[in-house]
Amino acid sequence: MTDLSKNDGQTDSPERRGLFQPGGPGGPGRPQGSRNAASLLLDKMAEGDGEATLKQVIEAAKGGDMRAAEIILARIWPVKKGRPISLQLPSIKTAHDVVAAVGVLADAVGTGEITPDEGQAVAAILEAKRKAIETVELEGRVAALEKERNTSAT
Repeated sequence: MTDLSKNDGQTDSPERRGLFQPGGPGGPGRPQGSRNAASLLLDKMAEGDGEATLKQVIEAAKGGDMRAAEIILARIWPVKKGRPISLQLPSIKTAHDVVAAVGVLADAVGTGEITPDEGQAVAAILEAKRKAIETVELEGRVAALEKERNTSAT
């Protein structure tokens, strides 16, 4: 039977076998803290012409160039990622309490009090709290079972 490998058996040698394991990194990667060539080139350009370029963009914005104005405003007045919302959620002490909170949340989205994206963000927080409560409850149950097992074994 002929060898269909296109690497002439280079990766099948005993010293190279297992070199690339599933889930392992493909190589060492970029050294930590290093920057790519494009960023380095832009930094060099900015060293000499950065101030002049900034002045040109400001002048263009003053002259009515809306794209230049957008560039400047994006730097000094960044877009908000979200807005504060106020919801009267019930107290959450158990995983069952999360159901009532999700109901209030769904009502708020349904009535337009908050957006679906805001509702999804709050739902993710509620889910994280539910998981935390469940984890603590399971930890207590496991500890009780282990204690019961150890006392019955002696």
